[in-house]
Amino acid sequence: MTNKEKVKQVLNPQKRIALIAHDNMKDEIIDWCQDNKEILAGHFLCGTGTTARMIAQRTGLPVFGYNSGPLGGDQEVGAQIVQGKIDMVIFFSDPLTAQPHDPDVKALLRIAQVYDIPIANNRATADFLITSPFLNTEYTHYIIDFKKAVRDRADTL
Repeated sequence: MTNKEKVKQVLNPQKRIALIAHDNMKDEIIDWCQDNKEILAGHFLCGTGTTARMIAQRTGLPVFGYNSGPLGGDQEVGAQIVQGKIDMVIFFSDPLTAQPHDPDVKALLRIAQVYDIPIANNRATADFLITSPFLNTEYTHYIIDFKKAVRDRADTL
């Protein structure tokens, strides 16, 4: 698929970053946010319920909170990605503990991939993203032209 079949999307220098963590990973994401507080302060932060509240309380960073993940927060973040309102996701997931809302988590990961949104699932990847030269600059990427794809599909029916 060429860029002609895709839609140009420009991410502003101030990124909209979603912060999410499974229960066993909350202390780790809070530590990571504290370590990167100066960088994160220059961006708009949001997150799922408990994680957003804990990060805000322990770091002093302003973090807009959606619902808790198991109560639809992961889906809310996914919807914001679809609407072009989240530019990056930092999600410290727990690979060793079964999650009751695993289908929601998988849907969030899928939608981030579909919309070409950078997503970190562990501290090392988050460190790479937060230190990227693209973090504080305008970044242009191309996503599938879903409206065109739907029109094309409807024309063939």
